Amino acid sequence: MSDIALAALLAVTVLLAATISVEIGLSVALIELFAGVVVGNAFHLDVPGWLTFVGSFAGILLTFLAGAEVDVPQLRREWRASVSIGLVSFFAPFTVVTLVAYYGLGWTRDQSEIAGLALSTTSLAVVYAVLVETGLNTELVGKRLMSATFVTDIATVTGLTVLFVTPTIWIVPFAVVSVAMIFGLPRLATGFFGRYGNRVIEPEIKLVFACLFVLMWLGSRADSQAALPVFVLGLVMSSFYDSHRLEQDRMRVVAFAFLTPFFFLKGGMNVSVGALGANLGILAILFLAKMVPKLVGVYPLARRYTSPHATFTTLLMSTGLTFGTITALYGLNAHIIDRTQFSLLIAVVVLSAIVPTAIAQRRYHPRAARELDLTAPVPPAAAHGTD
Repeated sequence: MSDIALAALLAVTVLLAATISVEIGLSVALIELFAGVVVGNAFHLDVPGWLTFVGSFAGILLTFLAGAEVDVPQLRREWRASVSIGLVSFFAPFTVVTLVAYYGLGWTRDQSEIAGLALSTTSLAVVYAVLVETGLNTELVGKRLMSATFVTDIATVTGLTVLFVTPTIWIVPFAVVSVAMIFGLPRLATGFFGRYGNRVIEPEIKLVFACLFVLMWLGSRADSQAALPVFVLGLVMSSFYDSHRLEQDRMRVVAFAFLTPFFFLKGGMNVSVGALGANLGILAILFLAKMVPKLVGVYPLARRYTSPHATFTTLLMSTGLTFGTITALYGLNAHIIDRTQFSLLIAVVVLSAIVPTAIAQRRYHPRAARELDLTAPVPPAAAHGTD
């Protein structure tokens, strides 16, 4: 299939996914993931280079936008909640999946650690997309979710770097430019946006995009990942966007109308149904090894810190996509895991994005009016409430 034919097919798929999402009331990200699986396997499509590029940038842009949604003052006030939920969300599945893969499935140590890292993540992209679509990004439960997700994914990136990545000399300019952007962009933005903003050519969006592309390039040269500095860049820009909501809304329109659908479609297209059909038992084992420790580990903390939305929080903290895909792809490219192992890990990642999110939206969605600020001490009765 030619590139333009594939682009047309995917564009129609994106449109159908959007209409189905509106009709059935589920996140469009989930529909796009499922559509990617269906289209990729029905037409026997490989993910082309241009789709990989667009999808990779879309994932980075989602990471930046997710960082911009974090309420920094609240993160400082409630750092114990974010750190405790986030670290348990990482270490519980990482430990269980690594042990299951090594002792139960007979994978090598490196393969087992790749599996543990890939299945320990919480998807910034899925969590952010769901929160924005449902309006929960401005609510207390949404802000707490974003903060905890940030901690989980920092732990995942750190684990991948410590265990596997051998940075090149390019790590020095990558680190220097990252720090310069993190400290410099918030200071530059006020003057730049004031002079060049509110124009149809959107120079302010182009400035942010240029920064993201530079970080992606330097991260690639350093054999590292740009996701962490990009998230921190979004984090330091959050206070600026608080007073410039129009610029943030415009960037969201560009992201959700064009870029992010290709990110989710690409994630689904990476799944080989044929490879999975021959390994359904292993798929089930890995899925349970990810989900059970996530649910068991996070739920008690969620009851303490996010009641009465503990189940909703726990389910969304159990999702995976962006960093799980990145980690599995690193293992494949480095010849640590083979194609079948890669397909299994990606399938679990995709399933973990779809299943808990669908349940959370259908059964445990916080539909009440905007929450009161619950940062004050929680009475004993409330601390042990149910959803």
